[in-house]
Amino acid sequence: MREILGRRRRLRFRRKRGPVQLEAALTCAAEWQWPVLPGVGLKAAGSRGDRGRGCACPDPECVVPGAHPFDPGIMAATTDGRMVRWWWTNRPTAPIMLATGGRAPCAVSLPAVAGARALSALDRMGMRLGPVVATPTRWSLLVAPYTLEQLGELLFVKDCVPSSLRFHGEGGYLVLPPSETGTGQVRWERTPLPGSAAPWLPDVEAVVDALVEASTSAPDGGSRLAY
Repeated sequence: MREILGRRRRLRFRRKRGPVQLEAALTCAAEWQWPVLPGVGLKAAGSRGDRGRGCACPDPECVVPGAHPFDPGIMAATTDGRMVRWWWTNRPTAPIMLATGGRAPCAVSLPAVAGARALSALDRMGMRLGPVVATPTRWSLLVAPYTLEQLGELLFVKDCVPSSLRFHGEGGYLVLPPSETGTGQVRWERTPLPGSAAPWLPDVEAVVDALVEASTSAPDGGSRLAY
């Protein structure tokens, strides 16, 4: 009897610790209508030379290990729950990649330290934010979809934009929680609020305006959003 109970406990523990990417990917695709696809992921633990931290793609010098599409490519991103289920059933630990732009969310990202400062500053300003994705190296603020033309016009009228900002728009991609990449675990710093058809997203103009204001209001005259 003790042996049976022990096996049951171990089974429950394994289930609890098992991959949760499939459930998260289905939520993104089927509930929120965000097009996703599996990322390339990391080499298996024990692979020669990198002890599991290297990218599974053929490029030995990959600068974003695990955190990019490979096969399939970014154009294969879909909201079809059947395709998503097939992908992550066959690759249960694959990172979740969001294809940004079109009808899908876009993002503005900063280095992690600057991102933490920015969120604190925006909270003090009363800025309403949407979901925020955090990795050990960068934080990404999700925003409503925008076109490259809209982004160009927005940046053109700005006297100064922090050089640490990156924009993830049409044709781009972003890794979503609960993925693991070569830089570490991906998590929600600001979790999407439950109970709605899709998470609310602010306009990119409002977020960039707030970030520029936060950047130029440092007491010493420098930038709060510098590296």
